[in-house]
Amino acid sequence: MNIAVIGAGAMGSLFGALLWESGHRVHLISRDEAHIEAIQKSGLAIERPGASRTLTIPASVNAERVPEADICLVFVKSPDTPDAAADAARLAGRTGAVLTLQNGLGNADILAGTVGEGRIIAGTTAHGATLTAPGKIRHAGVGPTVVGMWSGPDPAPARQTADILNGAGIETAVADDIRTVIWNKLLINVGINAITALTGINNGGILDLEETRRLSRTAVKEAMAVAHAQGISVNPDAVDAVFRVAEATRGNRSSMGQDVDYRRPTEIDAINGAVVDLAETLNMPAPVNQTLTTLVKTLQAHYADAL
Repeated sequence: MNIAVIGAGAMGSLFGALLWESGHRVHLISRDEAHIEAIQKSGLAIERPGASRTLTIPASVNAERVPEADICLVFVKSPDTPDAAADAARLAGRTGAVLTLQNGLGNADILAGTVGEGRIIAGTTAHGATLTAPGKIRHAGVGPTVVGMWSGPDPAPARQTADILNGAGIETAVADDIRTVIWNKLLINVGINAITALTGINNGGILDLEETRRLSRTAVKEAMAVAHAQGISVNPDAVDAVFRVAEATRGNRSSMGQDVDYRRPTEIDAINGAVVDLAETLNMPAPVNQTLTTLVKTLQAHYADAL
């Protein structure tokens, strides 16, 4: 099976490595020139507690140099999805499937608009990975992956993709209603990411003050109301789920927090911002998510001032 990973940062490199080790032909694609150059020169180094390994995997900064793929995995940050969709459309050809495991809302719709309906598989994963240096990643956590068809009556592409991921040791289930799965993951991000990005705290810091817990709780409840208004039956205990994740990852810095730390564009528009946009369409209030979105975008627009 030919597999192209578009957005081979920490998570993309991890999934690409696991698929490579299970015998598939994998190509890693990333605009991070230093990361790709290190992989080309010395291989991809993967660290786990008590073990490490280095793999020689084809890697490129230019998707046009990568052969057509049976499956394209998309791991880019949400602002880069339109460009990734163009690459995926070319790489997937007429029959290839495209799997997105990105954070937030809107990514699958963008991919479907470019690649075509019926070939987009969406999902979530609880695996964790961190880019520790160019060409080096840390496999920081293991957890289930869930995928499902974004549109179209034929579930076969999702099932085939799940079989491939399971064969690579990536525990994967297929969901009939993947939108609910993605919304439940979104609620976790809504309750953690923007707050940690703005305050500089790790995930567990959300639980240390009642005021911060209240802020997170309100943001999540606003998002739940928006989901319900669209007929999406999200986890009724979503707030408790957010707090459990914050405790389980107490020492971790959220992905949005890391983006702010390194002065990178964030995914705020696909997370809290997506809730705000939908709330406006539905004529519903979402003041906490609006405030969090505005503050993150303001911080992002003034990175240079903070240097």
